[in-house]
Amino acid sequence: MTMPDGRVGVLLINFGEPERPTLEAVESYLERIFLQNVDLEGHAAEAAVARARQLAATRGPGLLEEYASIGGSPLNGQADAQAVALGQEMASRGSEVRVYSSFQFTEPSIAVKLQEARDDAVDVLVALPVYPMCGQSTTIAALDEVAARLDAMDWSPRLVSIAGWHWHPRYEELRARHTREFLADRGLDLRDPDTMLYFSVHGTPVKYLRSGNRYDRYVEEHCRAIASRLGADRYAIGFQNHTNRKVEWTQPDNEDRIAEIGERELVVVPIAFMHEQSETLAELDHELREFVEDMDKGFHRVPVPHDDPGFPGVLADLVTEAVEGAGMSQCRCRPDCPTLCTNGDRELPESPFILAAG
Repeated sequence: MTMPDGRVGVLLINFGEPERPTLEAVESYLERIFLQNVDLEGHAAEAAVARARQLAATRGPGLLEEYASIGGSPLNGQADAQAVALGQEMASRGSEVRVYSSFQFTEPSIAVKLQEARDDAVDVLVALPVYPMCGQSTTIAALDEVAARLDAMDWSPRLVSIAGWHWHPRYEELRARHTREFLADRGLDLRDPDTMLYFSVHGTPVKYLRSGNRYDRYVEEHCRAIASRLGADRYAIGFQNHTNRKVEWTQPDNEDRIAEIGERELVVVPIAFMHEQSETLAELDHELREFVEDMDKGFHRVPVPHDDPGFPGVLADLVTEAVEGAGMSQCRCRPDCPTLCTNGDRELPESPFILAAG
C-alpha cells in the first residue's frame, strides 16, 4: 500500500448488542434503533421519541429472553477481534494504521471513537461499516452519523467512506469456501435433489428500497454468485423481518418461503451477517430451527465466518483500495456524499423482492 501523507485511522463500525443485558440496557438499546428509523412512520420529533420508547418497552422483555437463551451476545467481542486482526494484517503489509472498533447502538459509540482518532492526530480517516451489503439503516446510517459527528466536532480529516463490498472477489470466495467446508464436514451435497441451499437475509423496510437503496438487488446478486461458486443450480432466499412497526418489509419471510420448499435438508447461510448475534443464535438456531424441524426437515446452519483467517485480508484490501482510490466507484445508495463501494458502477435490474412486497 502506498501510504498517504499523515497518520491513517480506520473506524470499523458495527451494529452492536448489549453484552451483559439487563432490561434497562436492552430497552435503551432498542430505543436508539427505533429513533434512528423514525421516518418509517412519519411521526414528528416529540411523538417519535414517545413512540420509540413505547416500541422499546414492548419489544424489550422478549429480546432480553433471547439474550438469556444464547448466554449473551458475542457480537461486540467478535467485532473487536476483527479490528485487532485488521491492524495486524495492515502491519504485515508494511502499513501502520490505527484501527478503532465502534458501534452504532452500544458503547463505545462512533462519537467516542472519533474523539479517540482526533486525539491520536489522525489525518486520514477511513470509515468502514462491517456490513457486506449496503443497507439504509446499517451502512448508510452509520456513514451519515460519522459525517454528522465530524461536523459537530469541527474536525476535518481526509474522510474516506466505504459502503457496500459484497462484490469484492476475495470476500465472495471466502463465503463460498467457508460454506463448502461446512458441507464437507457435515457430509452434505448440494447436488443431492433432496438438499437445498437456503440464504437467510436480514430484511429491510421496502420504503428504503423505493427511495433508492439497492440492498435487495445486492442480496439477489450476492446469493446468486455464492450459489454459482458452490455449483448449486437450486437455491432459495428468505428474509428475517421485524414486525414491530406496521410497515412493508422485504418478502418473502423465511417461514413463508421455507413452507414452499419440497427438499428435506436445508443448508441455511446467514449471508447478511459478519458476526454471530441474536439474529443468528436465537432467531435462526432456536426459532427457525424449531419451525423447520416441526416440518420434519433437516436444519443445517452455516456459522458466520467472523474469525475466518482470510477476512482480515478482505478488510485490508478494502482499506487499501479506498485510500488509493483504486477498484471502487461512487456509491449509488449515498449519491450526494463522496462514498466508495464495489457496486456503484453496475446497472442492476429491479429486484423480485420489492415486487413481492407490492
